[in-house]
Amino acid sequence: MMKSSRFSLAALLLSFALLAAPGLSAAPCGAAQPLLQEGKKSVFQRVVTHPGAKLYAGPEAGAPTLRETVPTFTALYIYDRQGDRLQVGAGSDKADGWIDRALVTEWPQAITMVLTDRTGRDPVLFFRNHEGLERACRAEDLKGLLADYRKELASGKELPEDYPVIATEPAAAAVAEKNFYLLPVLSIDDQFYGQHGPRLIEVASIDPGIGAGASGGEAQGQKGADGADFRTGFAFVIDTTISMKPYIDETLRLVQGLYDELEKSPYADKMAFAVVAFRSSTKRTPGLGYTAKIICDFTSVKDRKRLEEALRQVDEATVSSHGINEDAFAGVKAAVDGLSWQNYGSRVMLMITDAGPLGAGDPDSATGFSPEALADYLKSNRIYLTALHVKNPRTAQNQPYAAEAYRTLTRQSDNQASYIPIDAATPAKGAKAFESAARVLAQSYGKVLAATAEGKLLAPSRISGPQAKLSPEDEARRIAESTGYAMQLQFFGNRKGATAPQVVDAWIADADLAKLAANPGDAPVLAVEPAVLLTKGQLSNLYKQLKLLLAGSEKAFLNGDADLFGQILSAAAQMSRDPNQFSLHPDRNLAENGLLDEVLADLPYKSVIGSMTRKDWEDMSTGQRDAFVRRIKGLLARYEAYDKDATHWESFGATNPNDRVYRVPLSMLP
Repeated sequence: MMKSSRFSLAALLLSFALLAAPGLSAAPCGAAQPLLQEGKKSVFQRVVTHPGAKLYAGPEAGAPTLRETVPTFTALYIYDRQGDRLQVGAGSDKADGWIDRALVTEWPQAITMVLTDRTGRDPVLFFRNHEGLERACRAEDLKGLLADYRKELASGKELPEDYPVIATEPAAAAVAEKNFYLLPVLSIDDQFYGQHGPRLIEVASIDPGIGAGASGGEAQGQKGADGADFRTGFAFVIDTTISMKPYIDETLRLVQGLYDELEKSPYADKMAFAVVAFRSSTKRTPGLGYTAKIICDFTSVKDRKRLEEALRQVDEATVSSHGINEDAFAGVKAAVDGLSWQNYGSRVMLMITDAGPLGAGDPDSATGFSPEALADYLKSNRIYLTALHVKNPRTAQNQPYAAEAYRTLTRQSDNQASYIPIDAATPAKGAKAFESAARVLAQSYGKVLAATAEGKLLAPSRISGPQAKLSPEDEARRIAESTGYAMQLQFFGNRKGATAPQVVDAWIADADLAKLAANPGDAPVLAVEPAVLLTKGQLSNLYKQLKLLLAGSEKAFLNGDADLFGQILSAAAQMSRDPNQFSLHPDRNLAENGLLDEVLADLPYKSVIGSMTRKDWEDMSTGQRDAFVRRIKGLLARYEAYDKDATHWESFGATNPNDRVYRVPLSMLP
C-alpha cells in the first residue's frame, strides 16, 4: 500500500494573489478594504457561499435581513470578522453586509475546476469523503464498483447516509452554458498521480447541471426535447493557395451532393453550410489578394444556389506565398468571428490545407495565436474543428511541423485529436480522399442532428484503436460521433436549464476512473481541468507585464545584444516602483526579482518565465529563445481576445468592472 501524500492546496496551487494584483484591487480613497491574507500585502481574503445563505445588516443575531437569498457559490471578499458572522462584499471597494460563517467556505485560492467535454468519458462521481474515493481507486474491481454506484444513484431511491457517492454529473445532459458554476479546490491528493492515475481533489461546492428533481441521479435531458432549436452550422475553411485547385473544386461537388441529400431529409432546414478561404500575408505578397475571406455565410438547402455560385467564383491564387506555411489560423479565426454561429447549437468547422500554419510570434501571422491559444479560442466559442492535412510530396519536409500544430489545435478531452492526414501522392488521389472523409464527417453530423431532433441521445463513438491505423473515413466517423455526443449533451443541458442539488463538500477524481480501470496503462482521460479566476484588472496587469517582457526580449534580438536576459530585467525595471532591485540581484530569477510574482506564485507547474535566470537564458539555443518569445506573443493575443469576450465574464454581483472574473485555463498562463 502506498503512503498517502494528501496536502493542502495552499502548498501546491495558485495563490490568491491572482485576485489582487498591485494597483488594481485597491479600494478607492475613503472606502473600506477587504481583509488581507496573513503575510500578504495585497492578497485579499474571500469566501464562497452555500445554499441558504442570507445577508444581514449587522453581526448581531437580531440584525435585519438585507437579502433573503444570496446566490449559491457567489465569491465574496471578507471585510470583517465578528462572532459567528463575516462582513462581506461582492466587490473589492465596499462591504455589502454580514453573512453566517456556517454558510460559507473560505476560499484562499482562485483556482477552480472545469468539467471537460464529454467526447467519450463517463460522468464524474462526487464522493462523500476522501476515504471513499481512495478506497474506490484501490478496488480490485473498480469497473464493477463504479457500475454499482451509478446504478444506485440512477434508481432514485433514498441511499444510506454513509453511502460513498453523493452525486453524479448527469449522463444525459451537460451543464447549461448559461449556468456559471464553480468547483473551488480546497485540497488535493496526488498519491496516484504520475502512475497513470488521477489526482484526488476536494471541491468546496458544485452545480454540475443535474436537474432539481434528480437528487444526484441522471438528468432527463432528452425527454421532451424536440430538437426545434438544434441546428448544425458546418463551415468549410479552405486553403486557396497554389496547388489547392483540386480541393476547391471538390468542395463545390461535395457541397452540391450534401445539399442533394438534405433536400430529401425532414431536417433539411436544420443544417447549413458556409465557406471561408485563406491564403497568407498580403503585406508580404500583395498579389495573393486576401489573407482570409468569408466566401459565403451559413446557407441552408433552400438558398443553396447562393453558396454554390459563391464557390464557383473561388479559384486558387495566381502567385506563390512568401513561405511554405500559410495563415491557416487567420482562416479559422475569420470563420469564428465572421460567421453567424449564434443561430446554431451544433457548431462544426472543417479545415483543409496542404501547408503548416503561421504560428504565434510569426511577424506575418494575422492572429498571433499559437495552436494552444486558438484551440482555447475555439473552445470558448463551442466550435469543434477538424483539420484535414493534405500530405503531398511538395511539402514533405514541413509535414511533421504541420501535423504537430494541427494535432495540438484539435486535441480533444479524450486525448485524441480531430486531425485527419490525407495521402496525396497525386492531386487526384488526395482530392478523392478529401471528398470521402469530408462526406463521412458531414453525413455523420447529419445523423447526430436527426437523432437530436427525435430526442435521442446517441452513444459515444465505439471506434477504437490508434489513430494512425484508422482510415480517413473511420477517423471522420469517430470524430463526428465523439464530438456530436458532446454537442448533444450540451444541447440537452441548455434545453433543460436545470440546476442541481448543491454539493457543499465532496471529493472527485480529475480523470475518468472507468477509462483507467479499462486501460490502466494509458494516459488518463481528464474529467476536469484547472482554471484560474482572473479579474479584469489582473488580466490587464498581466498583459502589460508580458508586453514589457516581450519588448525587452525583442530589443535584444534586434540589437544583437548578447545579454538578452539583461534586456528582460531592464524591461521589468521600467514597471517597478523600485528599479534598483533588478540591478542588485542579477542572478535571481524573474519571479524573485519581482516580475510576475504576484500572478505566478505557487502555481502547480514550473513557470518558464518566472523561474528563468540569466544562465537559463544564456544556455538556450536560438530556437529555444525564439520559442520563448513566440509563447509570450501567443499569450498576449489570447489575452486580447479574453478582454473582448463579453459572454464569459462573471460579476458575482460586483458593480466595479475590474472585479468581474474570467475562468482562464491554467494552460493559458505564462
